Amino acid sequence: MGLSIRELTIETATRRVVDGVSFDVPEGQIVALLGPNGAGKSELVLGVAGVLPKTGRVKLAEADLSAANPQTIRAAGIAAVPEGHQTLAGLSVQDNLRAAGAHLSDADLAMQTNYALDVFPELTCLLDRRAGTLSGGQQQMVAIAQALVSRPRVLLIDEMSLGLAPVVIERLIEVLERLRTEGLGILLIEQFTQLALGLADECHVISQGRLQFSGDPSDLLRDKGLLERAYLG
Repeated sequence: MGLSIRELTIETATRRVVDGVSFDVPEGQIVALLGPNGAGKSELVLGVAGVLPKTGRVKLAEADLSAANPQTIRAAGIAAVPEGHQTLAGLSVQDNLRAAGAHLSDADLAMQTNYALDVFPELTCLLDRRAGTLSGGQQQMVAIAQALVSRPRVLLIDEMSLGLAPVVIERLIEVLERLRTEGLGILLIEQFTQLALGLADECHVISQGRLQFSGDPSDLLRDKGLLERAYLG
């Protein structure tokens, strides 16, 4: 069980940015989505999250979310962490977490907030700070914590390590490994291919809007030419 994407297609006014893409994100696994800039990775995440219009089918377990709005998709258990450490900059960390759980009961919100702070204890002493005053690494932790507050079954994380120091990246890798053992499915878009391939259970490479490779990350680690050919489409 987990996230199922079938024949997902996303078009802009000028071109088809995602063209008939199909793959799964099983619960308890990390699935890496790699590809060059402009390949359609971020658009795919936004399409699955309901932000961009799309055709095709998106299901979470037995729930068909293909035509659902972003709020319904998030409440169903798919939480996106967009590129760029996005937070509500003018609000405190505490209020960022509250906003992420607006669809939950008070009891569930308290439980999920405690869970997010257990995953990121570094944020406990920052709860009263405005999110916009935090470092990039701290803001990324808040962004992932927001997703965790919404009680997800699948996380979509776009460019997790972008602009972050190595020590922060290592900390976030620890978090992803923990979340995997707790049964979450994770779709990871990552600029550092070696990081993604070393972490993922399965890998897909997208180029020119289409999947060019789907399989075991170890195949790409062993054969650099295979990865280069997939990137070139």
